Amino acid sequence: MRSPDAYDWLRRWPMAIWMTIVWVLLWGNLTVANVFTGVLISFGLLRVMPMPRVGFGGHVSVLGVVALLTRLLVDIVRASISVAAHALHIGRYPQGAVIRVKLASSSDLILTLTAELTVIVPGSIVVEAHRLTGMLYVHVLDVSAPGAVEKSRQGVLDQEKWVMYALATDQDIAEAGYPPRPWKRGRRQTKQSEVSS
Repeated sequence: MRSPDAYDWLRRWPMAIWMTIVWVLLWGNLTVANVFTGVLISFGLLRVMPMPRVGFGGHVSVLGVVALLTRLLVDIVRASISVAAHALHIGRYPQGAVIRVKLASSSDLILTLTAELTVIVPGSIVVEAHRLTGMLYVHVLDVSAPGAVEKSRQGVLDQEKWVMYALATDQDIAEAGYPPRPWKRGRRQTKQSEVSS
């Protein structure tokens, strides 16, 4: 008799759809053959190499997602200009470094998303993520300016904070030591003043 988990890979069809989309984008053509091959390979990979499930006990905040994407866009534009300036600055070589950043959250999902969004921003690459300690090792393009290391470290932590504003519960945000979501602070202060009066 087969175990109930024998067909668990079939219940992961959302992941298979996502992998198929990535497959088609990699080939660059939306054809029946590409979609069929993508579906076949996706379910094959999920069957042969099942990935552990990542639990999600958070809360999706629409305002938080918008704020996160807006901040990410600003970071990408700013970092692109900085990298372009380094490329055009002939005769001066950037002083790169690998910095260690201890994230405040213990969630695997938050760690993964923070690492992915950090990689998207030009000039920074996550070279290692340590799940058990919540540590990210990030290569930064240039740390020659005074305070650049701390600024880069704070940039990663800010990224984590905005990921949590988008996906974490209020309790998780508080436990991580971050302030409440900006759009909830006024409401909370009003409640506290009502209670005290």
